[in-house]
Amino acid sequence: MSLSAAPATIPQALARAGERFPHHEALVDGDVRLTFPEFAAAVDGAARALIASGIEPGDRVAIWAQNMGEWAIAAFGIHAVGGVLVPLNTRFKGSEAQHILAASGARLLFTVTDFLGADYVAMLGEPPEALTEIVVLRGPTDDGAPGRRAGRLVGWADFLARGAAVDPAVSVARAAAVGPDDLCDLLFTSGTTGAPKGAMLRHEATVRAYTAWTDVIGLGAADRYLIVNPFFHAFGLKAGLLACVLTGATIIPHPVFDVPSVMRRVAEEGVTMLPGPPAIYQTILDHPDLSAYDLSTLRLAVTGAAAVPVEMIRRMRSELTFQTIVTGYGLTESTGIATMCRHDDDPETIATTAGRAIPDVEVIVAAVTAGVAGVAGVAAAGAGAGGADDSRPDLALQTVVEARRGEPGEVLVRGYNVMAGFWGNDAATVEAIDAEGWLHTGDIGIMDPAGNLRITDRMKDMFICGGFNAYPAEIEGMIMRHPAVSQVAVVGMPDHRLGEVARAFVIPRPGERIEPAELIAWCREQMANYKVPRTVEIVDAFPLNASGKVLKYQLRDRPY
Repeated sequence: MSLSAAPATIPQALARAGERFPHHEALVDGDVRLTFPEFAAAVDGAARALIASGIEPGDRVAIWAQNMGEWAIAAFGIHAVGGVLVPLNTRFKGSEAQHILAASGARLLFTVTDFLGADYVAMLGEPPEALTEIVVLRGPTDDGAPGRRAGRLVGWADFLARGAAVDPAVSVARAAAVGPDDLCDLLFTSGTTGAPKGAMLRHEATVRAYTAWTDVIGLGAADRYLIVNPFFHAFGLKAGLLACVLTGATIIPHPVFDVPSVMRRVAEEGVTMLPGPPAIYQTILDHPDLSAYDLSTLRLAVTGAAAVPVEMIRRMRSELTFQTIVTGYGLTESTGIATMCRHDDDPETIATTAGRAIPDVEVIVAAVTAGVAGVAGVAAAGAGAGGADDSRPDLALQTVVEARRGEPGEVLVRGYNVMAGFWGNDAATVEAIDAEGWLHTGDIGIMDPAGNLRITDRMKDMFICGGFNAYPAEIEGMIMRHPAVSQVAVVGMPDHRLGEVARAFVIPRPGERIEPAELIAWCREQMANYKVPRTVEIVDAFPLNASGKVLKYQLRDRPY
């Protein structure tokens, strides 16, 4: 049966790519070069190995590794058997990974033991009981090492070999049985409480959203896509891997961003598509050896996740060869996308707004009225109070009223792209999605007369460091584990290269003395590096409001 019609699931999208692009390169990773039919066959091999390993539809399977070909093959294999992919941030420490694995109930983990000197298996220690097996994609699999349970580690080649015992008809049937409303991914994101929550994302919503995304930017079969955005993030996973499968573009994974290596690969592989946060382009433009590399194939850029300078957009067009530059806005709970600029927007619109809603999705800036808050009230919660007050009226009691154009309010999203809810957390789901289906993002924005959205603040206090979402409440909870810390408040502060970085204000316990440099070094051992405070300031007290809550906007305004 032909699959040329629009796919409704990720396995259908991959099968369709094999039909439509039989001679196009699907994956280029080192010496590995696979056409789309060859890539689909590799995915089927992984799917049969997963079936042989006892993975059933709905089972969660995690991946904790850098961008590489095996990651992509494993991920599409998980989707092909009806499993739910749980990606883990490569910057996580062992305890952070442990929490996600336990919360998701993951049965199997794909990981590596030799990435930038890190052995993730050793970092993980004793795995959660539900995790029956760990597959090492790259690196040694010495079961005798400390913290490794004998018999639970297997190498990638040995894992794939067990799939030979599974009839290919079985894996084909499993892929065909995957439904449009089935879960495809469980992407964990922290909220204001700092407790990570797993957003449940569905197949058809994902395929539909990124079909729209690829249409807007004009990604096509002739494009060669250097994916520097990490696969564990919705951008790298959906706007990267899936977007290539939907359009026939070539997947070129890039594990670690540094300017010379990126520019070298652009020249070597004829890269046309290079996405990323503004810091990537700014660093390339400012690199002293820029003229030594042939970057003339570049034509597509998608950026966002931080303030975008107008002059940078102009320089990307004049000093590089980008023809299409697009910005957008989304969050994990909206399948990673909600609004986008269009390729023919002027530089000011691209730099200062996140564009307009994608087709068939509603995005509004709203005042939530329940006799307690109008637009001004919502704006004060996010801007005037710096998001310090996390409390909100019960969504069930609120009436959504759209704010006037040009006036601030909370950004709400409604449509097929809204998540199915938070994994095992009905209370958090009800808090996020109201009875009318509106996803309350917690972001403050302004809509211009043309419908372009500008994000002005964040009710949840989140800040973005180098393209990664950083959540002060989570960082504060981790710093509080230090025996000398009595209280801590974390805010984001501007950074030229990364957009924003963490700034921590700490009150020591009585009789204790804290050296800022020592606390920062301690934090580096406890958390992912994008969460680590750039500065630590020792204070005697925090500014508080009448109810005793920290006035973080006053902390943000302090000179540094």
